[in-house]
Amino acid sequence: MTTQCGDAQMASKLSSPSSSSSSSSSSSSSSSSSSSSSSSSSSKPFYLYAFIFSLFLVLLVSSFRLTIINSVVVQHQQQQEQPFKNQTDNAVNVLKAVAKKLGRKKMRVGLVNVDHDRIRLMQGSEDIDPVPVSFDRVGGDRKWEDFFPEWIDEDERWEHPKCPEIPMPRFEDYNGIDVILAKVPCGTSGDEKEGIRDVFRLQVNLVVANMAARLGWRDPDSGAPHRTVVYKPELGRLKQKVLMPFGICQLASGYARAGKEAWRPENFKYRRYAYVTILHSSEAYVCGAIALAQSIRRTNSTKDLILLADNSITPTSIAGLQAAGWDVRQIQRIRSVFSQKDLLVLENMDIFFTYPQLSAGLNHQHFFNSGLMVVEPSQCMFEYLMRKSFKIKPYNGGDQGFLNEIFTWWHRLPWWLNALKTFEGKSIEKHVMAQDLYAVHYLGLKPWMCYRDYDCNWDVDSRRVFACDSAHRRWWQVYDAMPQELQPYCGLTEKMDKSLKTWRARAANASYVDGHWKIEIKDPRQHH
Repeated sequence: MTTQCGDAQMASKLSSPSSSSSSSSSSSSSSSSSSSSSSSSSSKPFYLYAFIFSLFLVLLVSSFRLTIINSVVVQHQQQQEQPFKNQTDNAVNVLKAVAKKLGRKKMRVGLVNVDHDRIRLMQGSEDIDPVPVSFDRVGGDRKWEDFFPEWIDEDERWEHPKCPEIPMPRFEDYNGIDVILAKVPCGTSGDEKEGIRDVFRLQVNLVVANMAARLGWRDPDSGAPHRTVVYKPELGRLKQKVLMPFGICQLASGYARAGKEAWRPENFKYRRYAYVTILHSSEAYVCGAIALAQSIRRTNSTKDLILLADNSITPTSIAGLQAAGWDVRQIQRIRSVFSQKDLLVLENMDIFFTYPQLSAGLNHQHFFNSGLMVVEPSQCMFEYLMRKSFKIKPYNGGDQGFLNEIFTWWHRLPWWLNALKTFEGKSIEKHVMAQDLYAVHYLGLKPWMCYRDYDCNWDVDSRRVFACDSAHRRWWQVYDAMPQELQPYCGLTEKMDKSLKTWRARAANASYVDGHWKIEIKDPRQHH
């Protein structure tokens, strides 16, 4: 749930025989209710998109409006500006409004992380039966890095990765709850320039999400008093998320592949999915987008391919992109930082559309790499991102840093789904990538920016860490399989050709031991 510090969060339930579902998730269950809560309540279905920001691949999971969902009411409270009693009165008024909507004379309210003074004030209301939800607070010695470690044994060569325990309530003690109200901790930094990474805040949201998923609530229809927002997260998605690991201390589960999960809504198979890329500000990545489309189609993917292009992309390039398989949509020019990265799909990745927001591979520390992400399209979330874009200060100045401050909770995908072409600290002979990869993420100079004879990253001292001839050859195999009419879009400009010759000369003068500068160039795209 996306809220302000100290907000009161409420989820309402309407009893119904069909809504009495119980999830089998354990006390270590997870929640990504922030993303689920912010989904649009429109009855129109969304596409499921896979965005490639600057040719980044992103799998997006969209949700339809369902009949059985829980309604979450968030009342924005500015604790510093309102007296304590006024804050409590506001919460009580919201609860009364929900009770009226549900047709209840008295409502049982589960209170999560609500202090005793507020409970006492609520006990004075004849419309509310407050029920404090008891659970042990997570240990103060637990740090965010305990749940979002940089390294885990993904391949289980030595051990099965485990997450530290986060205490949960005895959920069976609260089956009669109609509404959950939670006071969400503000986090430790209090700085809007970065995201919130607070373990107790994580615990409070996990308690609320697990209770909501277990109760199986029915939508009481929309409507709320002034200064409140009603969110309608999809119950099926919420159940899915609380079954996931709650951090990156374990890999995101592959349980979603069976197709018979309790959380899976009936209309799941009717959703629309697409891989989507964005091209803007420059045509330098048109070739990469064409190769990406071809690589996806080579894996027999059945999903749509959508490309968003601004007016810097010429009609000639758009024609080539369409011929490659993209459904091109025109957009307004956007403000962003162009990251020098690319991705080539090697194996069919359609199954990963079933994973929840936000799932991604690790980049470093507790940050994910935005080269491949699973996210859910939402107009509400888009507007939130736009508001935050003026406040957040990304660690790298780009979209990856920005998104990491927004989605501080995320699920870990295996490294081979987004294999980064980088060889930090490795000797030259070990600049080789594995064969059984689902996608290669090309860092440094891109294959179409080099001669096809070898990876030109070898010739640039600052980029030798990205050099890999085997990965380079893989990209050119896709190029060779392209229809001949698409290959000219991957030509070399005179400026780029001149740069390649300059780098080769410098590598020769420095006598780089790898010796790539000695290779005779036969690439017909070179300029003489």
